[in-house]
Amino acid sequence: MNLSIRMENGDGKQVLSLSGEVDAFTAQQLRDRLFPLVQQGSEQSVTIDLEHVSYMDSTGIGIIIGALKAAAQSGCQLQLDKVPSRIERLFRITGLHEIISIASLAGEDQE
Repeated sequence: MNLSIRMENGDGKQVLSLSGEVDAFTAQQLRDRLFPLVQQGSEQSVTIDLEHVSYMDSTGIGIIIGALKAAAQSGCQLQLDKVPSRIERLFRITGLHEIISIASLAGEDQE
């Protein structure tokens, strides 16, 4: 499956809107777009919009954990938004929901 990443920015806030699957085949594409943003420093806020992500595996979770660490080192704010229920469940199982801000859950139930 493919992953498409759309980036919007303004007022020191970057939003990466993802669509598709985040897995071993597409995770590097996400890493290449996300890490430079979170490494820019404390004036920066980065939101990852997951509303249209249909699947995420441990590789995707690893990218988010790495980005969270990089953001903490640079003072960047990183958060997730519009997280589908099946992906939010992954964050709960791994405990990631306790260390990353989740602004909102996606409106539809994806069970």
